[in-house]
Amino acid sequence: MGTSVLSLRIDGELLERLRHHASKRGMSVQDYVVQTLIRDDFDERFQTAVEETEKFYGVT
Repeated sequence: MGTSVLSLRIDGELLERLRHHASKRGMSVQDYVVQTLIRDDFDERFQTAVEETEKFYGVT
């Protein structure tokens, strides 16, 4: 798997909050944002899998 560059424009207040959250975890802002996106993507895929399983078994 290769890598790509994603450039974001965010306001200073949000950047400071991201820096704060990242530093509490001993991470760079970049690593913190990437981990957050990965976690969110996993949550969405997991929820979709749960919904599909419920449909399959007829759970409402």
